[in-house]
Amino acid sequence: MPTVDLSTTNLLLGILAAMSVLQGLVLIGVGVAAFLAYKRVTQLVTDLEARQVAPLRARVEDILGDVKTVTARVSQQTERVDSAISGTMDRVDETAERVKHSVRDKVSQATGVVRGIRAVVASVLTNVSPGGNGTRSSADATGRL
Repeated sequence: MPTVDLSTTNLLLGILAAMSVLQGLVLIGVGVAAFLAYKRVTQLVTDLEARQVAPLRARVEDILGDVKTVTARVSQQTERVDSAISGTMDRVDETAERVKHSVRDKVSQATGVVRGIRAVVASVLTNVSPGGNGTRSSADATGRL
């Protein structure tokens, strides 16, 4: 049987094994580097949040508290104004009703006086008819002037 020289094959297998080990070490190194980068980024985000975001959050909360206070005051003042307007409108309506009744009473009185004067004038005119006999004409009997 002829002898086979396996030195080239062994050399290639050794190179492949070394490359596999080197590749494994590189992957472990990349993993460690990625973990360290993640840790640094997390620390940076935490620091940034502590230095920048927390004070902004506190300011926003203060502003929201002020807005809430102002809104409560505006609501309270709106209720007061609404109550004042409602009260004023009720008083205006009441006064208008009083004026209306007062004017109606005065007009009724004036109408009564005018009707009385009219009746007196009609009576005088019917008593003083042409011919002097004191009788009414048929047109005067209806009571119209």
